[in-house]
Amino acid sequence: MNETTNTAAAQLAELPYLSMGASFLVGLAVGYVIKKSFKLMLFILGLGLILIFFLEYEHIISINQDQLLSFVESMRLSFIEFVEFLKDRVSQIKLSGTLSAIAGFLVGIKMG
Repeated sequence: MNETTNTAAAQLAELPYLSMGASFLVGLAVGYVIKKSFKLMLFILGLGLILIFFLEYEHIISINQDQLLSFVESMRLSFIEFVEFLKDRVSQIKLSGTLSAIAGFLVGIKMG
């Protein structure tokens, strides 16, 4: 049983993220969330547009192009505000952890 415990501990020690600092992990989480939320937003927007276009094709509704474009623009601006909020929050981490947070952010973007 001792060998099993040693093997499990060795496997955990091989995970690179366990030895990273807190600022790296915060940056990693923020980058991952940004990428996943962007993908989710695009997926929902795409499904909504397909539904709207189908309903227009079936003559159930009519689309005001200007309102549709303004809605998409407002969604884009909301996402930009969300990203700016997260970037400001990560930048408040003390200077020694900033490089680590940036590295974590980039890894999180890559992983997401």
